Amino acid sequence: MKRILLLALFALGVGTLSAQNCIVVDSEKIFKSIDAYNEAITELDRLAEEYQKLVDAKFEAVEQLYQTYVAQRASLSASSRQTREEAILSQERAAQQYQEGIFGKEGTLMKRRLELIAPIQKRVFDAIEAYAKQAGAAAVIDSANNPTLLYTDPASERTQQVI
Repeated sequence: MKRILLLALFALGVGTLSAQNCIVVDSEKIFKSIDAYNEAITELDRLAEEYQKLVDAKFEAVEQLYQTYVAQRASLSASSRQTREEAILSQERAAQQYQEGIFGKEGTLMKRRLELIAPIQKRVFDAIEAYAKQAGAAAVIDSANNPTLLYTDPASERTQQVI
C-alpha cells in the first residue's frame, strides 16, 4: 500500500514539475552587455590596483624595519630588542588593519563596489523578473558560472530576450 501511495505521489510530482515553465538566463552575459557595468568594473580594477600598491608599501616598510632589526639585533640590549620587536609587530598589525580596511567585507573597495554595481544589479534583476512574469515562467535559472547546471535545452535560454 505504501509503495502505491509513493508511486502516486511521485507521478503527481513529476506531472507538476513538467507543467512548470522554467527559463535560463546567463546573468554574466547580461551584465557584460551593459556599458555602465563594464565601466564600473574597470574603475574597481583601477582602484584595487592603486590600493594594493599602498598596502604593499606598508608591508614593505614593515619588512625594512624587520631587516634592520635583524642586522642590529646582536648589538642591542634585551630591552631594546623587545622594544623593537613590539614596534615591528605593531607596524605589521597596523598594515594588516589597513589592508582589511580597504579590501575587507566592510572595506573601502567593497563600499565602492556596492555604490557602483548594486544599482546595475537591481536593474538587471528587475528586468529578469519582468521578463519571467511576461513569459509566465515559474522559475529562472542563472547559467553564469554555475558548475551544477548539467544541461539546459537551448529553447529555454532567454538571455538575449532579457538584454
